[in-house]
Amino acid sequence: MTLIINGSGLTIEDVVNVARNNEKVELHPDAIKRINVCRAMLEKKIVAGEIMYGVNTGIGEFSEMVLNDDQIKDFQKYLVYNHAAGIGEPFPIEYVRGAMLGRINVHAHGNSGSRLEITQTLVDMLNKGVTPWVCEKGSVGACGDLAPMSQIALLMMGEGKAYYKGKLYDGKEALDKAGIPVPGLQARDGLATINGSNVLTAMSAIFLFDANRWLKQAEIGAAMSLEALKANMKPYTAKLHEIRGFKGAIKCANAINKLVDGGDLKEQIVKCKVQDAYSMRSTPQVIGAALDALVYARSQVEIELNGVGDNPVFFPEENLQLSGANFQGSPVSLPMDMAGIAITMISVMSERRMNRLNNPALSVGLPAFLTKGAGMFSGLMLSQYTADMQIVEQRILSAPASIQSIPAAADQEDFVSMGMNTALKNFQILDNAYGILGIEIMAAAQALDFRDYKFGKGVTKAKEVVRKYVDFLEIDRPLYDDHNKMKELVKSCEILEEVEKEIGSLD
Repeated sequence: MTLIINGSGLTIEDVVNVARNNEKVELHPDAIKRINVCRAMLEKKIVAGEIMYGVNTGIGEFSEMVLNDDQIKDFQKYLVYNHAAGIGEPFPIEYVRGAMLGRINVHAHGNSGSRLEITQTLVDMLNKGVTPWVCEKGSVGACGDLAPMSQIALLMMGEGKAYYKGKLYDGKEALDKAGIPVPGLQARDGLATINGSNVLTAMSAIFLFDANRWLKQAEIGAAMSLEALKANMKPYTAKLHEIRGFKGAIKCANAINKLVDGGDLKEQIVKCKVQDAYSMRSTPQVIGAALDALVYARSQVEIELNGVGDNPVFFPEENLQLSGANFQGSPVSLPMDMAGIAITMISVMSERRMNRLNNPALSVGLPAFLTKGAGMFSGLMLSQYTADMQIVEQRILSAPASIQSIPAAADQEDFVSMGMNTALKNFQILDNAYGILGIEIMAAAQALDFRDYKFGKGVTKAKEVVRKYVDFLEIDRPLYDDHNKMKELVKSCEILEEVEKEIGSLD
């Protein structure tokens, strides 16, 4: 399939399909027309000598300096040079591809003023697999992601570096091998390529896609632990959550009921307590809060994906150009800080259930640390240590970046979003979350093997998948291999996919 880009309707799934799965893209004819109309207006304004920020003026603190006709073209080159000032390891290719897609969708509105050749080059790079080499650090998330986007813009001059068919080349060589002409930079082209929060937004889209799938597996892990701990399932009754009204809680309670359906616990054949601890009883309220947070974050990210994040912005139908701050990353960084915190919160609850599985005073008859040979063997005692270490790292990373502004550019840019810090740390939070949840699911599978009653269909299938990769812990063995296998299993979403084949979607 080919994704038609028209400036609207772009979803986080679209970003993942293009960025990760290499779906082809194409500009809609209406978008091409809008881009050309806007460019024609811009060129008339240049000829008329109208002062326009970043076109015939400097930028930032130099915005009051007017450029002469000879400087206008070269200014775009030096603008990109100056802003290609990142540092560190390269971004994963999918982040850069996602950013390029976002920038194309901005241009498709016809409000950016760049030449069609610039946008079409980005389209061709996506379709032919040319991905700029971009440092992961350097953006403060206002005036957009200037540093990383400038490394993309270097390709417009045949400079920088880029991947092509798995190898890294100089920019011009990569474009030549792919058969893509170098468009060069003329007035406005450079700033129109770099002036938006496209990298942090693409990263946020990818994060939300993965985090949502992780949360579904958190529901699976919770259901496995609840069955192993002989939980009272009455707190999962739908009407209890419907009367309060939070959509996430209703969704989570329904999912967990679906997972335990067909088992003795759900059928009240297994004796349970009148009231369980919070980590067992309030799972719908807590996972539900995270689900609701991700829904809000998604709405903000998709607004940004489909909006005009640029400066200045041109309105051809009114022959008007306005300079503002539509590059500001705060509308994305604030909800994404919350999204990262939500993943940490669910990881904390996951570890608390794992603690109950291990602790003989809390586990309703399970052997201490889930081992038959307590004393000689320590079972899953140290698995909890590993989970706890990762949670502490998550907690440190959950400090919001959106309040960490440091002024720049001689205080012309005196409030910035720091949204790139949010985007980077969210993936670290999620990486730890895969490991923590993997440990809970491994412990739950171990605990279920000690029980002799019938489990729900979804829980049974999840346990079967775990046992393909990690054996029952009969006697102690080094657990790092099991932990890493479980982390990769959760990350792969195989448990989720197999469970949904068995019982239907958890949505």
